[in-house]
Amino acid sequence: MSVTRLVTIIKSITAKEIFKNHSHIKKILWGGSLWTTGYYANTVGQYAGEETIRNYVKNQGKEKEYKKIHEDQLTFDFGVS
Repeated sequence: MSVTRLVTIIKSITAKEIFKNHSHIKKILWGGSLWTTGYYANTVGQYAGEETIRNYVKNQGKEKEYKKIHEDQLTFDFGVS
């Protein structure tokens, strides 16, 4: 099984479970998606060691590296109750 296929399965299963148990979350997410299309996969071996992977995970989500493009999810009032 490819890494891409494995990641896709993991993302799908976790998103379904989270939305099933916490349906309100989908309403506050931009576009209703839990996961982005990207992922990081590497092995501890010749090209990357434990420290490389640890640093990658530690530095995820640092605001200085990302440009904030919106403050809150857009909402529309369609007049439906």
